Amino acid sequence: MRVLVVQNYQNTGLGLVGQALAEAGAQIDLVQAHTGEPLPADDAGYDALISLGGDQNALADDQFPYLPALARLIRRFGDADKAVLGICLGSQLVARGYDAENILGRPQEFGWHAVTATAEAAADPVLSAVPHAFPIFHWHRDTFSLPEGAVHLASSAMTRNQAFRIGRAVYGIQFHFEADTALVEEWRHVFHDEIMRDNPAWLENYPARVAESGAAADAAGLALARAWVALI
Repeated sequence: MRVLVVQNYQNTGLGLVGQALAEAGAQIDLVQAHTGEPLPADDAGYDALISLGGDQNALADDQFPYLPALARLIRRFGDADKAVLGICLGSQLVARGYDAENILGRPQEFGWHAVTATAEAAADPVLSAVPHAFPIFHWHRDTFSLPEGAVHLASSAMTRNQAFRIGRAVYGIQFHFEADTALVEEWRHVFHDEIMRDNPAWLENYPARVAESGAAADAAGLALARAWVALI
């Protein structure tokens, strides 16, 4: 199992998805596209594609000129019936690759908040692995319309389109289910200045927030990761 992982920003690791891939014995080819490393021309030799999150928006082509090619590559993998996972910015690029609308500049959704599955999620091979409602980590402003033919899988109080599936195994998931408490702890330090600027109260109450939501979010995230990896 050979998986292409596209990193779009610093310190955006695979987290729980990496754990699930390791359990499956997957070979990971990491492309740090945000630093200028080139994307593959096509899906040849790969069984799946993961596009991770980032601070930029999905239409920031002037600053990140690889984004159109990544959106096309996502579509190439999907058209080949290969598993695709877009997380946060990655989900927005899945939407772009499938001709949906990217909606920019909304209020920020940040921290552990509940996600609620749709009725369709009960029959979905990935979202059916978690409870109907569960806490999970969020960090985004932008969102998207659903691509034509997509199955809507989850919402939050702030964001209607939190997860969708196209075809058999192409997933756009806005929330950071890969971010277990260990990765969030890393982000708390690495991105301290950004969090202080936008969410200072969250840092003040951080231990209580971890105690309230961390274990349930970690369990849900790992279940989702293992379920998606099983589709590869």
